[in-house]
Amino acid sequence: MSAWREFMSWNKYTQIASRAVRTALAESERVAAEKRAVVGAKYQKWENGQPSESEYIQPQTNKDA
Repeated sequence: MSAWREFMSWNKYTQIASRAVRTALAESERVAAEKRAVVGAKYQKWENGQPSESEYIQPQTNKDA
């Protein structure tokens, strides 16, 4: 078993590793990588086999900003 598994989850491990990679990048590549990391989440409730209107839990931000 890997030593890091004793102290953190897989999600936390990948979060730390990706942050380390992004900080090691040159400025232009770092900015592009941070823009790709921005996500939005939405959900859709289904009743009787029919979907409702989807709603954002976390709205997407403008990637060009």
